[in-house]
Amino acid sequence: MDLHLHDLVELKKPHPCGAVRWEILRVGMDIKLRCQGCGHELMLPRSKAEKSIRKVWTKEEPT
Repeated sequence: MDLHLHDLVELKKPHPCGAVRWEILRVGMDIKLRCQGCGHELMLPRSKAEKSIRKVWTKEEPT
């Protein structure tokens, strides 16, 4: 999966705050995400993150 910094992704399950969009802050073996609703940050192994991503919005696409 082609992921870049500051792309927005939609995960399969919503965050407890109700938001479904996350911003990518770090890409590598681990992926760091920030919730667009409450600002919570988490790091996931790349394999787990790629399985849980439903949709990717790049910086160029309108949100």
